[in-house]
Amino acid sequence: MGRCYIVGAGAFGEGSVHPAEDDLVIACDGGYHACVKREIRMDLVAGDFDSLSYVPDHPGVIRLTPEKDDTDTGWAVKEGLRRGYREFAIYGGTGGRISHTIANIQLLTDLAEKGAKGILVGERSWYRVICNEEICFGAEEKGYLSVFCLGEKAEGVFEEGLKYALNNAVLSKGYPVGVSNEFIGKESRVAVKSGTLLLIWEAKEQ
Repeated sequence: MGRCYIVGAGAFGEGSVHPAEDDLVIACDGGYHACVKREIRMDLVAGDFDSLSYVPDHPGVIRLTPEKDDTDTGWAVKEGLRRGYREFAIYGGTGGRISHTIANIQLLTDLAEKGAKGILVGERSWYRVICNEEICFGAEEKGYLSVFCLGEKAEGVFEEGLKYALNNAVLSKGYPVGVSNEFIGKESRVAVKSGTLLLIWEAKEQ
């Protein structure tokens, strides 16, 4: 099984999406424009089309009612899970209304708690959520990496190979201690034994 790509209407830099044959690509509402502009193949185009203001002429259009519990992106994540995908990449899910960014971070949390993986790609930034696991980075990584506790507390937190180290620390939701760590040209990792962490990567100003 490949990866499920979800493309929204927000910013995600100058990069593009290059899906493989077994990947699923879902454009959400205004994400249709981003896919057309960047010549990204679309399998489904879903949404209530309030931001796009028209229904695209595409064979995979799924029109959602505006009065629903899920956001368009939330519906797309559920559809990807229903089809068996366990790895998700959400592009264009940040940079607009902060409420939508927070909603998409919650979707990452739900994926992590289900044992799936997700990344939310923004403008010179990305977001990931890990739950009772670790994530490793190569020595080529650059930029800032901030780590936040999601939930009451996160125990057994390690940050290794970064500018500032944490060793078996306990993080709480009430006070940020993991803001603006840095990659320093070494292999690195962030791990949590018990709990959920939000990781935010931000590029350094050029």
